[in-house]
Amino acid sequence: MTNHFFNTDTIVALATASGTGAIAVIRLSGPEAITLTNSVFRGKDLRQQASHTIHFGTIRDKGKILDEVLVSLFIAPHSYTKENVVEISCHGSDFIVQQIVKLLLKKGARLANAGEFTKRAFLNGQFDLAQAEAVADLIASDSALSHDVAMKQMRGGFSQEIKRLRAELVHFASMIELELDFGEEDVEFADRDQLRALILNIQHIIRDLLKSFELGNVIKNGVPTVIVGKPNAGKSTLLNKLLNEEKAIVSDVPGTTRDFIEDEISIEGITFRFIDTAGLRETTDKVEAIGVERTMQKLSQSSLIIYLFDVTTTTPAELQSELEQLNPKERPLLPVANKIDEASPETLASFAGIAGLVQISAADGANLEVLKKALVERVNLGKLNTQQQTIVTNLRHVDSLNKTYTALDDVLNGIGLGMSGDLVAADIRRALYSLGEITGEITTDDLLDNIFTKFCIGK
Repeated sequence: MTNHFFNTDTIVALATASGTGAIAVIRLSGPEAITLTNSVFRGKDLRQQASHTIHFGTIRDKGKILDEVLVSLFIAPHSYTKENVVEISCHGSDFIVQQIVKLLLKKGARLANAGEFTKRAFLNGQFDLAQAEAVADLIASDSALSHDVAMKQMRGGFSQEIKRLRAELVHFASMIELELDFGEEDVEFADRDQLRALILNIQHIIRDLLKSFELGNVIKNGVPTVIVGKPNAGKSTLLNKLLNEEKAIVSDVPGTTRDFIEDEISIEGITFRFIDTAGLRETTDKVEAIGVERTMQKLSQSSLIIYLFDVTTTTPAELQSELEQLNPKERPLLPVANKIDEASPETLASFAGIAGLVQISAADGANLEVLKKALVERVNLGKLNTQQQTIVTNLRHVDSLNKTYTALDDVLNGIGLGMSGDLVAADIRRALYSLGEITGEITTDDLLDNIFTKFCIGK
């Protein structure tokens, strides 16, 4: 990766969300960002002002005032992209934004591509590729945990871990390469026992990182949680209570929910994507049958199942049979007894032998907090410390870590078989390459395009 990527063009884009609002921010980056803005700005001469200053004035097109604005200056290399950057804060009218952007384009700027500001920041050495990806995760974060993990990665927590592992491998790779220069003298600069111990330690760390992805994926993308049960078990009532809104139709008529209804809430920093489904039963109604079929599809895609049943009409033996049919070993399953307000104490006591059972009343919200706590426990985050623990959330990183692990296995096999230094060095280089893909020390244009085109235009 080059540390300085010089662009001759200046890009512009709306940095805030589109749509009418109090203010909008238009961002420019490139060598002419300040000069170009100054040509349409009436106020102080922006070319004479210091970095990290804000200036009031007007944007004009041939004398016509388009808007009163605040202009923020960030002079290279002290900016997000390490280029000259200008941010114009104007009123949040779509019309005003369009007029200002059109004027800047006419003056010589071009529209930024998706993620181009962050791509320039990466290419100019502002941060590495893993940190750049964390910027997108931070923007998309919708829970306390996803925010914490993205913030730590953006500040280089994961990157430092990878760079430390790579630096240790580089040392041994250089020692083996040095041996090759003295091939005829049969010398050994890289102690094979130390190399083996290092690789075993690195593999241990990689296993922990790979294991963290299961949690990282939950934190980043939420937990798809399907609410299933027989008709009239109270699934829609429960969903409405969890969401605090009338999202689903509630009726005493069996089969009211013909399709699935989906929404999400955050519980203790974890996003749960709740899916209310059609009741599980045999039916001759073609539309309802399609709903039941879709319920089974959602079950296969879920990470957590809430099996809700009417405690007044279900026996413990019937419940056990119904739970077994759902194959609970494939994913966490939480049995929930509903309508406890209508059941006798004896009926409720008869379910004492059902492991992990939660008893609620969806109608009046009784024990809803107990249910939420049980959901968090089923996700099994354990004693997660997002400030200390390195957590992998990106599937691309998982792929590179797996390739690194495989290459290190080959190094160990090569050492065990007494292979020549050049073959061992080749396997170490493969491991270094895969680790370098994570931080961007090894990149291709296709890889960068794939990553940054997923960003919003103004970032």
